[in-house]
Amino acid sequence: MLKHKAFQTLAIAISLLIPSFALPRPTIAAQRIYVSYSAFERSISVDALEIYAKKGIINDDLAAYANYTEPQVMEQLRRVLMTRVNLEPVAISQFFYTPQGEDLLQRIGQIIQTESRQTGVYALRSALVLAAADKEGLTLLNVLRHFPSNSIRVDLNRSLQLAEEVETIINRTNTAIASIAKQSETEANTGVTDFSQLPDLRSNGRFKWNKQTLTLNDKRRDRNYIADFYIPVTSRPAPVIVISHGLASDRTTLAYLATHLVSYGFAVAVPEHPGSNTERVQNLLTGRVNTAEEPSEFINRPYDVTYLLDRLQLLDQNDSTYQLNLDQVGVIGQSYGGYTALALAGAPINFSQLQKDCKNRVDAWNISLLLQCRALELPVTQYNLRDLRVKAAIAINPLSNSIFGEESLSKISIPLMIVSSSDDTVAPALSEQIIPFSWLTTEKKYLVLLEGGTHFSTLSEPDPATSPISLPIPIYGAHPNLIRRYMRALSVAFSSAYVANDAQYLPYLSANYTRAIAQNVSQVRLVQTLPPDLRSLVDAELPK
Repeated sequence: MLKHKAFQTLAIAISLLIPSFALPRPTIAAQRIYVSYSAFERSISVDALEIYAKKGIINDDLAAYANYTEPQVMEQLRRVLMTRVNLEPVAISQFFYTPQGEDLLQRIGQIIQTESRQTGVYALRSALVLAAADKEGLTLLNVLRHFPSNSIRVDLNRSLQLAEEVETIINRTNTAIASIAKQSETEANTGVTDFSQLPDLRSNGRFKWNKQTLTLNDKRRDRNYIADFYIPVTSRPAPVIVISHGLASDRTTLAYLATHLVSYGFAVAVPEHPGSNTERVQNLLTGRVNTAEEPSEFINRPYDVTYLLDRLQLLDQNDSTYQLNLDQVGVIGQSYGGYTALALAGAPINFSQLQKDCKNRVDAWNISLLLQCRALELPVTQYNLRDLRVKAAIAINPLSNSIFGEESLSKISIPLMIVSSSDDTVAPALSEQIIPFSWLTTEKKYLVLLEGGTHFSTLSEPDPATSPISLPIPIYGAHPNLIRRYMRALSVAFSSAYVANDAQYLPYLSANYTRAIAQNVSQVRLVQTLPPDLRSLVDAELPK
């Protein structure tokens, strides 16, 4: 059994590293992989893995492990060994020199070591870059072949410790999701509204609209950026929604929400945050910048929205073609944009919480913590990021646990919806949304759970012909179109109820409604309070 564990650990450790992102072949390359556990040590040759990967032949060297491994695991290993990731060497090199990339390498380097039992950080970085430059491309097998050491050592003891941490997180998350689903179902059974007799909010509204692109120049911050502005054709002042995209995204990834909301009479502004958008990451991958974002983005993003609202206010005052109600403003944000929405809603950056949580960030399984910890590079002061014009907010897959903590999130007093995806591995559901939801003190709060959703399920897939960065389709989850339909409906319901102050939309903000629109392949749940049996989970110390 220990052999089986060792074998799986090796495959998983390196294969997890590769998807996160004409050089000569090294004169030294790994010949064997050694797996050690206390006084126990076993090895396998890289040649044995290559023969199996390319020909499906299990030789005597590999048979010692295969005899303890189920056939489907062996087939999975073969696929992992040969799966090619199409990334350029420069892109990989640039990423692993960023703070987040170096933290990730340090994490994997605890498991994978060189022949002299030193951390494998630099060897891994070299192997990844060289493998990407190889004519056969970036595969796990090529990473092994290009590892600049005669042997690779895997610390099984540390691997098992890390596996136990991951298992704890997964089990607690599954428990929380099951408990929320049960409560949502119980609440739905008490509902009396017949939604078949009400408008279907998943369908477009009745308003026609126009779109224009605004160019903004905030001279105080020396910041130039653009925003798409969707304007409904109406004689009444329109309430305003601002949508904030996530890291490495742009103003098009949530355009489907913008066009849906404008059809219901909202004026929708979608700024592009220049320091953390798709173009910024493309510049990173081509070597023009050395980070995916600057720490100042934690400040600039909320200020981008505030400056945009100031500009809209001037347009409304000075141009009669604009009919806007800047007393009724809502914000919607996803991921880094979710952070932006929470900051505008009244949650200040919590430096003391960050200092506590970021001490051991290299040991973190929560990828979003690596980004949140970048805020510690800011001058420590009380940044005023709240905009009092914002009357309600929706935070989708937000970063929140460490950047805000309980102290800051409890200061939000406006209506708030937090949207969480069960299969989010970037900003994990339990640590970044479910636990933070328990800290909210605002009376009008909603937690939406997208079962089967990933961190990217609410986003539109970019056009590979025009987008410099394209993600593999599976990363969006099994049913992204369905999840986007859920988001259309819930964003209209929440914005109509709390931005436009139309109480007739309140029945839609219920477990009864989410059950009415849910499909079995990917359920959507809604609760306003966490089940009592989750209190022990919320209070437990969770591995970051």
